[in-house]
Amino acid sequence: MSEYLEFEKPLIELEEKINELNSFMQDKDIDLTDEVKRLEKRANNLREEIFSELKPWEILKIARHGERPTTLDYIDLICDEFVELHGDRTYGDDQALVGGIAKIDNMPVTIIGHQKGKTTKDNINRNFGMAHPEGYRKALRLMEQAEKFGRPIISLINTPGAYPGIGAEERGQAEAIAKNMMEMSGISVPIIVVITGEGGSGGALGIGVGDRVLMLEYTYYSVCSPEACAAILWKDANEAETAAKALNITAQDLLELGIIDSTIAEPPGGAHKNYERSAQLLKETIMQEISELQELDTATLLDNRYNKFRKMGYIKNKFEEVVEEKQAN
Repeated sequence: MSEYLEFEKPLIELEEKINELNSFMQDKDIDLTDEVKRLEKRANNLREEIFSELKPWEILKIARHGERPTTLDYIDLICDEFVELHGDRTYGDDQALVGGIAKIDNMPVTIIGHQKGKTTKDNINRNFGMAHPEGYRKALRLMEQAEKFGRPIISLINTPGAYPGIGAEERGQAEAIAKNMMEMSGISVPIIVVITGEGGSGGALGIGVGDRVLMLEYTYYSVCSPEACAAILWKDANEAETAAKALNITAQDLLELGIIDSTIAEPPGGAHKNYERSAQLLKETIMQEISELQELDTATLLDNRYNKFRKMGYIKNKFEEVVEEKQAN
C-alpha cells in the first residue's frame, strides 16, 4: 500500500474495507455489489470533503509526498522524444537538476527541472532535489541553447531549496541563481514555469522566471520552509504549521496575490494517485500557454515578462493577522 498522510486515514480505512469486500465476494462467490457501491459513494464523498478543506500544512505534506511524480516521470509521460543533456561545461553534472531537448506533439521544446529520487539511494544521488551551482549553470546553458534554436522552455520546479553546503557556496551558489534570474528575464523564447511539488526559496527562483508561472493544485511556493520560518520567528520549529498558514504558500493564496498566473488541477487525492491523469492535465495546460505566447512578437513577450515581475508587491496582511492571533493566544 502506498504511503498515506494522517488526514487521509479515515479515507484509507474505508478504501481498505471496500477492497476486503471485493476479495470476499471473489473468494466466497457472494454478491455484495450494493454494499460495495454504497461504500464507494461514501468514499468519494469523504475524499471530496477532505480535499476541499485542506489546511496549508496539509497541502505542504502532499507537495512533499515521496511518491509524487518527478520531472523525469512527467517527461516520460508528456514527451514523444527526450534527449537528456549533461554538465555545465565548467565544473560537473548535477543530478539534482535535469534537462534536455524534447518533442511534445511534434513540437521541439527544452525541458529543465529539479529531480528528486524515489528511494533513499536515489535521493542521495539526486541530493533530494537540492541543486548545486553547476545545476543552475547547466540549466542556463540549456536555456541559452533553446533561445538559439527558437525552442520554448518548460521549467518544472520541485525542490526544498538550493543546496546550502560549503562546497556549493564556494562554487558560487548565490551568483549562479542570481545570474539565472537575470538571464531568464531576457531570453527571447516563451518560458513556462510550473511548480510540481515544493517551490522552496532561491532554489525555486533559480529556474523560476517565466512568462507564465503555474502551480499544481497541491503544491507550495515560499520564501523559506515553514520550519525555517518558525525557527526564526518563534525559535521553535514545532510552530511550522502556524508559519505555513502565515506565509501564504498555497496555490490559491499566491493566485490571489498575483504571484502566479493560474493553477493546474490534480487527480483526486493528489498527483501521486494517478500519474497519467496528472501528466495529461499538465500537458494540456502547458501546450495551451505555449500556443498563446507564440502569438506574441519578441518585444511584446519580453515587455510582458518584465511588467509581470515589476508589478509584484501587493502585500496581504494575512501574515500579521496570524502572528497577532498567535500572540493573543
